Amino acid sequence: MTNFLVVTAMGTDRPGLVSRLARLASDCDCDIVDSRMALFGNEFTLIMMISGSWSAITKIESLLPSLSVELELMTVMKRTSKHVPKNFVSRVEVTFTGEDQRGTMKSITQFLADRSLDLAAVRSHADDNNGLQTQSIFLAINIPDKVDLTQLESMIHQLADDMNLECSIKLMQGTSSE
Repeated sequence: MTNFLVVTAMGTDRPGLVSRLARLASDCDCDIVDSRMALFGNEFTLIMMISGSWSAITKIESLLPSLSVELELMTVMKRTSKHVPKNFVSRVEVTFTGEDQRGTMKSITQFLADRSLDLAAVRSHADDNNGLQTQSIFLAINIPDKVDLTQLESMIHQLADDMNLECSIKLMQGTSSE
């Protein structure tokens, strides 16, 4: 039976961190089945899902803390199970852009939560463009069959207008959550 472990690592960015973590997974007879890496300021962040036998996962759980100390990384581990995708009628990809404003993400995510919409992905970035702070927020939203897409699109555009943001919406038909 395959077991799964989610590992999150964060620390000061420097060459070789991903290699050392990947080597640990390989040395423990585990596979990296999914991963995301990003830099936030000078901080390296990595989230990865590892699969392996029960003993392989136990081995990585026992060895990761000492590697974390050696690499000066803060790590968190949690056992999990394989993701079972939900079927959704469609996915909407929404991009908001405009002047950076405090509370934008709170307002957008509250809008989605109030409608019980499934947020599949979020990317946001703020930039300084010649003294003007701008922001870009990308959302992938899984849409169940009970949602009126035309009405939702109109409501998203109204939300963007209320926040003085530009908004583009792209409909992706017949997708399932991954």
